[in-house]
Amino acid sequence: MVAYASKSLLAAMIVAGGLGLSGCATKSFVREQIAPVSQRVDTLEGRLQETDGTAKSALAQAQAAAGQAQNNGQRLDQLNGRVDGVEQRLTVQERKPARRPRH
Repeated sequence: MVAYASKSLLAAMIVAGGLGLSGCATKSFVREQIAPVSQRVDTLEGRLQETDGTAKSALAQAQAAAGQAQNNGQRLDQLNGRVDGVEQRLTVQERKPARRPRH
């Protein structure tokens, strides 16, 4: 029974030692493993900022174009009113009998 107990104790010590040594990672190992991921994140952050700048620029241009389109629409409305007035006067002039020249 003593031989069995010593073998069990030895096996338990080996298992405990193996688990104790394999469970820890050093700081340098973690840094090495994280470095590529960190570089990719930095690259993606740069691209995201660039894309954000492009989107903001496009939004500003779109807003300016919308404002210009609104101004153009108002101007067309004014011009349509003037054209309608001219057409009405022309129609009235066409309906009047022709004047005979005075001698």
